[in-house]
Amino acid sequence: MTTTPLPDHNLPEQPARRGLLGGAALALAGLLLRPGAALAATANAAYVNIVEFAGNGRRLRVVKLPPVVKPDETWRAQLSPLAYQVTRHEGTERAFSGKYAESNDKGIYHCICCDTALFSSATKFDSGTGWPSFWQPIAKENIIQREDHSYFMVRTTVSCRRCAAHLGHVFDDGPEPTGLRYCMNSVALRLAPLTA
Repeated sequence: MTTTPLPDHNLPEQPARRGLLGGAALALAGLLLRPGAALAATANAAYVNIVEFAGNGRRLRVVKLPPVVKPDETWRAQLSPLAYQVTRHEGTERAFSGKYAESNDKGIYHCICCDTALFSSATKFDSGTGWPSFWQPIAKENIIQREDHSYFMVRTTVSCRRCAAHLGHVFDDGPEPTGLRYCMNSVALRLAPLTA
């Protein structure tokens, strides 16, 4: 079963009230679909459009690239145990445990799995949550957002468009100018310092 990514700003409204069975069914469906939904969307594409950036953070061009799809054992060998759990199985690192939660270093945050540029330090802010937070991605083309009905709640999960790595979630309690908080896992990211 595949799930089509929803547009960034056009998520369907949720009914104000659900019956207990309806809510439980949705939560169960979310748990069953969770790890594979972004992967299915990525793996079914022949190519994905990714925005490339220069080392100084300047937007260069949109390129068509094949999705990065690897066997589970290859991901497990490539990543640390925590990075594997977070990115390939939608885990979450503990709050205040990640190296980028309180970092003020300047640079571009890339996907730990496929090196796609995801966030800029220019949009990073201190959310006080214990996870690195950004008010927008570096390019919307480089991420996938979709509804996540796991754990008996409705959230919007964020994944890398090229390799479907789970990055974190986006919430609508961020600062201006977007009002969004992209709450990411440090272990899913690699910070590349800005170059001249």
